Amino acid sequence: MDVVYIAAVLLCAFLTTSLSLPFLIRKLRLGGIVGKDMNKVGNPEVAEMGGLGIVMGAVGALLLAIAMQTFLGFQFKLIEVLAAMLTMMIIALIGTYDDLFSMRQAVKAVLPMAAALPLVAVSAAGSTVVSLPFIGAVDFGIVYVVLLIPLGVTVAANLTNMLAGFNGMEAGMGSVIFATTLVLAFQHGSVEMALISAAMLGALAAFLRFNWYPARVFTGDIGNLSIGAALAVAVILGNLESAGAILVVPYVVDFFIKAKNGFPSTKWWGEIGAKGKLYPLEGKVRGFAQLVMKQYNGVSEQKLVLTFIAMEMLCALAAILLYGKALG
Repeated sequence: MDVVYIAAVLLCAFLTTSLSLPFLIRKLRLGGIVGKDMNKVGNPEVAEMGGLGIVMGAVGALLLAIAMQTFLGFQFKLIEVLAAMLTMMIIALIGTYDDLFSMRQAVKAVLPMAAALPLVAVSAAGSTVVSLPFIGAVDFGIVYVVLLIPLGVTVAANLTNMLAGFNGMEAGMGSVIFATTLVLAFQHGSVEMALISAAMLGALAAFLRFNWYPARVFTGDIGNLSIGAALAVAVILGNLESAGAILVVPYVVDFFIKAKNGFPSTKWWGEIGAKGKLYPLEGKVRGFAQLVMKQYNGVSEQKLVLTFIAMEMLCALAAILLYGKALG
């Protein structure tokens, strides 16, 4: 694997997102595409749908990779990367529609399955064997291709779309996730997984500068859905699905807490108390973030987000310990 080419993809994604976001933020605000920051006094309006910048950075970087293959001899499986890009673009389209027109939750929960069809069509996984912790390799056969791949994309996209809404959370946790998959890709020699990971890591790292407290832009559903979908695509291409499952543990915890409360679409934010600390709204825990607020007995938004990033780092460490290989 050529580190220089992968580094170029990461840098391209970072620069594309960095340069496009100031312009994008202005245009979103002028177009009235804004959302209220519910965890701030006065609920200030912030540019929404900033995830467009993430998608632009990631896809632009992958197009650079294709150009490097065409003109510089960079070797990777082009058909798999094209399938991955198409899946990511379909997810981005779904997220854009949802941000603009508020798609019904039931539809949004299953529609990403259609986005996985390019991966299914080219059998992008390359293998139907999945390595399960403490169990070993299990061959799922055709079930893996026609059922588990679509489910993986759908579940991952929806999970990352649910645990969101706090300045820096989505981009911060996403940066940890794709830094981890990039390390695993290098260790396992998967160029395609490395390309997706590097493109997303560069784009998210750039976006985090604009999304950190106090945020100038939100990811929107287009960004949140794309993070999960790209994770699913990366681990499917690298045949490291179980590592991906470990990386979404915080999101799974949030899912079960919200499932217990009927998947609330409102009142997931914090109630602002003394010194700007956040407490569970109305004293009720409706999601993982509010559970953390309760455990802290009031916490600043920055500390709340850093807590979740730290949780993701622990999951990343577990994934690397279980699935990492010594470089040599």
